Amino acid sequence: MTLASVHLSLAPGAKFPTLGGVKLPLEVPVMTLPNATLLPQAWLPLHIFEPRYRRMLADALHGERMFCVAMRRPGSARETPMPVAGLGLIRVAVSHPDGTSHLVLQGVARVELVSVIRYRPYRLQDIRPLFTPPCDSVAADALLAKVRELLQVRFELGLPFPFSFLSPAGKDAQTQPPPFSAKDVMGYLDSIAKPEHAVDLVSCAVLKGARERQAILEALDVETRLRRLIEFLLRDIRNHRKA
Repeated sequence: MTLASVHLSLAPGAKFPTLGGVKLPLEVPVMTLPNATLLPQAWLPLHIFEPRYRRMLADALHGERMFCVAMRRPGSARETPMPVAGLGLIRVAVSHPDGTSHLVLQGVARVELVSVIRYRPYRLQDIRPLFTPPCDSVAADALLAKVRELLQVRFELGLPFPFSFLSPAGKDAQTQPPPFSAKDVMGYLDSIAKPEHAVDLVSCAVLKGARERQAILEALDVETRLRRLIEFLLRDIRNHRKA
């Protein structure tokens, strides 16, 4: 199964939404981080060291292997998550003798965090999957072409891709993937059939700011995501040229 070809659905009378036939939990652990955003299709390496998250990981590995990553609400004095988060599936988990772990999480879906079930030993919340509505393919293709144009400009200016989006960081989540060439990235982008997947993966790869990635995560319709991504890319290019 490839996540690029699946969709969320909830059959009549079903208790759980499904992703390409895979049952999704209705309540999941939530990891709240200040500068992390998990977009669908993307890979997120994580270092698990806090006792509460060690417990969370152990429980997840014995369950559905899923948990949410939510960005901490900016300016909040408490560990309050933003209401829209990314649901992830644990693809790789490597434990260490000291009890810590490295893992690779793959984004599965956008979700809304609903009610809190409990706070200890880790936050557990009800979630509601967020669906992407159908888009105007002509408009989306035109916007995606603009994204491609701006990505090419980034390469010509020598701007980096700060995050990996072609593959996870190998079997060892501590291993850093090699840098990608313009040909690699453009070729991979061309291989993605759906604009909604392309915009999420590119956003993960190029947007360094957590608030920018959160803005993409919170946009349900594809055209809004693409327009926001174009705005962020143009701003980065202008700032680089001014420097």
